Amino acid sequence: MTTHPLDSLTADEINKAVDLYRAYDVSDENTLFINVTLVEPSKEFVRSYKEGEEFDRSVKIVGVDSNPDGGFVASIDLKKEQVTALERIPNEAQSAYSFAEVGLATVLTKQSKEYQDALKKRDITNLDLVQIDPWPAGGVVHESIKPGHRAMKTISFLKENETDNAYAKPIQGVISHVDLTLKEVTCVEDFGVVPVPKAHARYDAESQSEFREQPKPIEITQPEGTGFEVEGNQISWEGWQLRASIHPVEGPVLHQVSLNERPILHRASLSDMVVPYGSADPMHSWKAVHDGTEYGFGNLTNSLTLGCDCVGEIHYLDANILTFDGSVNFVENAICIHEEDFGIQWKHMDFNNFIPTEVRRSRRLVVSSISTIGNYDYGMFWYLYLDGTIQVEMKLTGIVGISAFDEKLHNPEQDLKITEELVSPLHQHLFCVRLDWDLDGGTNQLHESEVVALPVSEDNPNGMQLKKCNKRI
Repeated sequence: MTTHPLDSLTADEINKAVDLYRAYDVSDENTLFINVTLVEPSKEFVRSYKEGEEFDRSVKIVGVDSNPDGGFVASIDLKKEQVTALERIPNEAQSAYSFAEVGLATVLTKQSKEYQDALKKRDITNLDLVQIDPWPAGGVVHESIKPGHRAMKTISFLKENETDNAYAKPIQGVISHVDLTLKEVTCVEDFGVVPVPKAHARYDAESQSEFREQPKPIEITQPEGTGFEVEGNQISWEGWQLRASIHPVEGPVLHQVSLNERPILHRASLSDMVVPYGSADPMHSWKAVHDGTEYGFGNLTNSLTLGCDCVGEIHYLDANILTFDGSVNFVENAICIHEEDFGIQWKHMDFNNFIPTEVRRSRRLVVSSISTIGNYDYGMFWYLYLDGTIQVEMKLTGIVGISAFDEKLHNPEQDLKITEELVSPLHQHLFCVRLDWDLDGGTNQLHESEVVALPVSEDNPNGMQLKKCNKRI
């Protein structure tokens, strides 16, 4: 049951939206659902909303079907129980990928005779031990795939067994181009045989022969309970008020952030990111994946575990995610909320009179979520502090993109050697965070302030004077 216009979509609401779309008589047997998002009410409506008032609930469903274009966007009014608009995405663009398409690209690649022949050149015949990683084609679609068709590229890795870390053994030089619309591999490029690395890189505990001495435990307890309160998706802590939810594309989203009843942010989230690979290696030179809009941070949100992902006195928020077949995936513990000690807030000792030192401890509220996209794991952490500071941190973990080391082709300026058999190309993770300000409820402007040194002059003979420069962005 929803009690606020910004409440997360319930499973019942998602199921209702899917049923309304299917009843609209446009769904076919090839329909795949990508995501469903709440049509968020305007800032003005949310600002003036009073508890108990009625409000509309509308959603947008993104998906693909048999039409050879970028897919569809369906606008659905849940209150009126009708599809209010249906837009087609033009050929020049594509909707995000679904799990079904990732699986299809994997199956089609392994079924391709041309691909199998490329593996035989490398003495690989057991396809059960081959891991396929489908990648978005992005703006570098192979010429064998028609404009408007959905496309992926696949690269491969070899495992010793089902639980092996395949990323230690890249099958270098083979790229398959998959036309998802036609459901076929249109081309397999082979840039030459490079030996598959032999050393394994298993990271699971069972595969380790020895461990370092375990550090002494740190116990985090709050015997009087947490300092925050949660009601639905609304969080209250030390004068802070905010709402937290999971968006299928953006991951964790904060709404209505205020401090001591003073409005600060209407909305804060990661809008997207891009990972350009800066290598001439043909296995990487085309990679520029948008992990948000091409896959979805919320769609791939982890179910968090106490004592591992989050430590201490924890409160979790769950999420409902639309899957490709129209069902709902319930993600338990999608958002972690907890407090952390953060050292000294401030301290001073009166140097002249040696009056006893005054110290105040700092702490912060942490709202976090973790998403796994291929070989990378992204931790998204929002921090709120006692002094009014708001901070966002992206924690990157997982496994870097790699290639097999080829001494003849190796470019040490672009591809960094990480083992005797593996290199990792230079690449960047560029994040774009959107902050919709609502400071004091008025029109806000963004200014950049910096301090510059003044030139030596008659008024600044020592060259030590500084000046604050303020520029509106």
